[in-house]
Amino acid sequence: MKNQRASDQLYKDAWSKFASGVTVITTMETSGSVHGMTASSVTSVSLDPPLVLVVVGEERQSHELIENNGRFGISILRNDQVDIAIHFATPPEERDSISESNITSLGQSQVISGAIASMDCLVTDAYKAGDHTIFLGNVCAIQLGKGDPLVWFQREFGGFNSS
Repeated sequence: MKNQRASDQLYKDAWSKFASGVTVITTMETSGSVHGMTASSVTSVSLDPPLVLVVVGEERQSHELIENNGRFGISILRNDQVDIAIHFATPPEERDSISESNITSLGQSQVISGAIASMDCLVTDAYKAGDHTIFLGNVCAIQLGKGDPLVWFQREFGGFNSS
């Protein structure tokens, strides 16, 4: 069989078949406001030391902010936080403001209130990968919440209820 380069659409369609949790990656703007993006490209890397990685497109505002701040928060969303996921998936110039009640402090990061888990992370390394950067972060603080996860599958939000 001949090796062929997949089209951009075919590549996106293939990855839409991969169910993943939904997170919001947060960092601070120079004005002191919270900036965030909805992401599924996050993973645990190491237990000792506790390391995570997030993958951010170079065209995203979050990219430059994380690069400059050297810090980011990760919030793993509950299945009833679809509105927050949609908010942070919308381009910043098209967003309404988010209620301060949806944001809380954890360590030196701002994270999403009520998330099932949140982490404050210090960037330790960054690796360019195509049109994205892989930011490796040392987890400095963790907060656990309650609830079931919000899931992304075939370009739709969903979830399940634990019994």
